[in-house]
Amino acid sequence: MKELTKAEEQVMQYVWKLEKAFLKDIVEQFPEPKPAYTTISTVVRVLVKKEFLSFTTYGKIRQYYASISKDHYFKRHMKEVIGSFFNGSSSKFALFFTENEDLDVTELEKMKLLLESKIEKLKNQHD
Repeated sequence: MKELTKAEEQVMQYVWKLEKAFLKDIVEQFPEPKPAYTTISTVVRVLVKKEFLSFTTYGKIRQYYASISKDHYFKRHMKEVIGSFFNGSSSKFALFFTENEDLDVTELEKMKLLLESKIEKLKNQHD
């Protein structure tokens, strides 16, 4: 999967939020001062070329939609971050996260419950 630039990722965030959008809808999502319509049009064309966006044509206008889900992109992106910065070790990532974030006991307990639940699920799959 190709990497997204900051501008491309921002456009994708808006398309994921809207689900289907015409170019004008995407431009409207940007805060003031809005980027030029032509700038967003260029970014959208690149996203189509990279196969992150697809479109349906209605006469002369196109309605865009994501070719890849936000969840799929995020998982892939996190895999790359963990691979690049933590030698592929999810546990090193978790350790870094818990040591470098201001997590309170409640948040840590939630994480613990999530991990215990995942462990049980995996154990039951192997039985």
